[in-house]
Amino acid sequence: MSRRALVSTALIALSLTACTTTGIVAANPINTRWVGRPAGELFAKYNPPLTDTQDGSNTIYGWRGGYTKIKQQGGKTVSVSCAAKITVSEDYVIKNIQITGDHPGATSASYCTELLTKP
Repeated sequence: MSRRALVSTALIALSLTACTTTGIVAANPINTRWVGRPAGELFAKYNPPLTDTQDGSNTIYGWRGGYTKIKQQGGKTVSVSCAAKITVSEDYVIKNIQITGDHPGATSASYCTELLTKP
């Protein structure tokens, strides 16, 4: 098989694997920390949800928390918070966290990541 045909075949195979769905949420530090844990843990630690919407057997909570002032890398002090849609199963276990409002953090581009991945 020629090098060109081999590369083409590899690219096609790679693109086909990207089309499959596994039901697993894309890994990010926030989901890695919270998916599979009781929603009550997050809400007790960071603030209760503001809204809730049923989506089949899941509940999607509108949440905002982490209100504080931080000093960013440039030395500027700013007020920050984090907003998210948190999908919870019928047994109150977190299935996904989708960030809907974020700010630059003190040490990274995401205050939400800094807040929600602290031990």
